[in-house]
Amino acid sequence: MTLAPPLPPPLALPPRRTPPPPRRALSPVWPVVAVVALLGLPSVTGGAGGAGPADALSALVVGFCAVRLLRRRRRPLSATAVLVLALPVVGLAVAAVGASSAGAGLTGLGRYLQIFVLVPVAVALLIRDRSDVRLLAWAFVALAAWEGAVGVHQYATGTGASYQGQLIRAVGTFGAQDIMGMATVVSLGLVCATGLALGDGPARQRALATAAALALTVPLALSFSRGAWIATALTCAAQLLLAGARRALAVGAGLLAAGIVLVGGLGVGSGMLQERISSIGRVAAAPDQSVTDRYAMWAAAGAMWREHPVTGVGLKGFPEHRDAHAPLALSSGSDTESAGEAFRRQPLLSPHNMYLLILAEQGLLGLLALAGSWLALLVRSLTRLRHTRRTGPARRAPDCALLATGLLIWQLIDFCYADIGGPATVLSGVCLGLTAWWALSAARPPATGGHDDRA
Repeated sequence: MTLAPPLPPPLALPPRRTPPPPRRALSPVWPVVAVVALLGLPSVTGGAGGAGPADALSALVVGFCAVRLLRRRRRPLSATAVLVLALPVVGLAVAAVGASSAGAGLTGLGRYLQIFVLVPVAVALLIRDRSDVRLLAWAFVALAAWEGAVGVHQYATGTGASYQGQLIRAVGTFGAQDIMGMATVVSLGLVCATGLALGDGPARQRALATAAALALTVPLALSFSRGAWIATALTCAAQLLLAGARRALAVGAGLLAAGIVLVGGLGVGSGMLQERISSIGRVAAAPDQSVTDRYAMWAAAGAMWREHPVTGVGLKGFPEHRDAHAPLALSSGSDTESAGEAFRRQPLLSPHNMYLLILAEQGLLGLLALAGSWLALLVRSLTRLRHTRRTGPARRAPDCALLATGLLIWQLIDFCYADIGGPATVLSGVCLGLTAWWALSAARPPATGGHDDRA
């Protein structure tokens, strides 16, 4: 009897390879980052009110967002989001019809729609998650660092804009014709850095953001912009309170002690800077000519509204009606001069108060529509932030919530003594879009701790 030959050993199967993790697609928010980056180029608008390359690119971003939505064929916004973001259109349409000319009406309508409707909607729809928010926030910080570095160099070398007869005012790449451009950019970058530093992100990010926030205080001070100082200080204080009362007390005490040592003990800060700070308390008792002009333009805007309380004088109508309603204390314009630019008398064509400008040109209808939209965003942002802190395991506020809410708070305070105009205005639309993503997004807040990038 023959035995069957033994069976050959089974073939060894090669080990199963673990498929590589899917690659993350390129973020659609990069075009918005490009809009922010373009503001770092020298201003070529020739004045404070003209549109620049960043405005042109923002129009392309809106078109890119529209094409992206058409390709996906899905409903992008909830009914609440549509109502909040489209509410300003009502007052704008009525004010455009009441403009003194069709050209002025269309120009004003396009500008307002760009800043307060189209760009915010596009930014809110292009943001996917918290990583995109952080990318945008660091873009703001990087732009602020670049403009701040240029501004500090201008102060140190006497090549900035004129201030009390010396060319030391830091204006960055915006020039003397847009005196508030650098102050706006640096303020927004500081607010973003503060939100990143106080949030629940990685420790390395918080440390880098803290260093950036401290560094940006220098060019902000050298901008000599009292309004930007007030708005930034109040906003950062609000961010501290939203991050936690205990942390706010600790940080506030540290900053107060550092300020006393630097300014009181070591005498840090030029006499001009100290005089500018002290002048904040004299805007009512002994105002300078710039404050007097602002009061006069506020009075003119109020007079226009009293004559046309519901719909205002029409878009772009403030310059035309200014002289008929302004008091005699109003000067013919403000003086601007900087290194490389000759002395120039710049006309005062707006009340430098966004709320009064809306009230004068769009009436009560326009103010309720625009301010109602902003107030709804603020309430929704604070409500969602409070809910996230209560339900999150770490009991800490997300960094995206702190910076998104802070950007809106800064805008609302800044609008008390500033209005739209100049290349940096497009940043207002980006800020509103970032806030709208946080306030109106249907996604739930993160539920797994500080390192989750979901919204």
